[in-house]
Amino acid sequence: MLRYVIRRLLTAIPTLFLIVTISFFLMHVAPGGPFNMEKGIPPEIKANIERVFHLDEPVWMQYLRYLNNLIHGDLGPSYILLNFSVAELFRVGLWVSAQIGAAALALSLVVGSALGVIAALRQNRVLDYVVVATATAGSTIPTFVIAPIIQLLFGLTWHMLPIGGWNDGAFLNKVGPVITLSLPQLATVARLMRGSMIESLHSDHINTARSLGLSDYAVVVRHAMRGALLPIISYAGPAAAGLITGSIIVETIFQIPGVGRYFIDAALNRDYTLVMGTVVMIAVFTIVFNLVVDLLYAVADPRVRYD
Repeated sequence: MLRYVIRRLLTAIPTLFLIVTISFFLMHVAPGGPFNMEKGIPPEIKANIERVFHLDEPVWMQYLRYLNNLIHGDLGPSYILLNFSVAELFRVGLWVSAQIGAAALALSLVVGSALGVIAALRQNRVLDYVVVATATAGSTIPTFVIAPIIQLLFGLTWHMLPIGGWNDGAFLNKVGPVITLSLPQLATVARLMRGSMIESLHSDHINTARSLGLSDYAVVVRHAMRGALLPIISYAGPAAAGLITGSIIVETIFQIPGVGRYFIDAALNRDYTLVMGTVVMIAVFTIVFNLVVDLLYAVADPRVRYD
């Protein structure tokens, strides 16, 4: 197992290098720069600012300089928020996004899996149709529609939740963003779990377990669910990376100071270092969570071995 983990981490290095390289040069393809948006700035001052941040150098030299800094753990300063480094922004914003993302992921996995199991056990009955219809609707309605509805109903009409803001992480301020983020994921998990559970319930080893006189609880929980969890584990890895690193739409609508808002602001203002930092962070989270998913396979399925 340890050798497998080491191999995966070593293969992640060229993957991360390729992502950084492609992202860096794609950002520099478009004309302009982070200081072109300034109105009325004298050319001499603009040239001095670009010289301070080494933006007057050739692109390949800027790339080598950024790569060297990245190897030493330096994500660089923000070109727009001049008083902050990228690491300082992430130190605050990532914790905010992680709280909302982790809560949304946990809610979607628990509730979605439960609904999927219930639908599978009541296949082709009224409850199954209700779960499938609800999951289909939940997966097709985008978050930029769900978020304003939650704000309108629970915030403006019923006055149960704040319509936005973070308020130092107060519980009520988290409810709206968490529900908005979790609903599409919950619908997808429910559909995946239903299909996987139906397939698992009709497998040979489940029929053997039932013929041996095992209780329904033992058959469903101990045997059928274990095999049915594999597609959920596969889905949870990329979903966790996306949710924990922030949702641009949800954080913008609810005015949450997470990394998702940093990314959209950086992209609009051509803040190269902040965009690159966000790309690197998302890539690292994706690689790590995919590795965790592979390791969880061995826990959920005894047939999987990495020795």
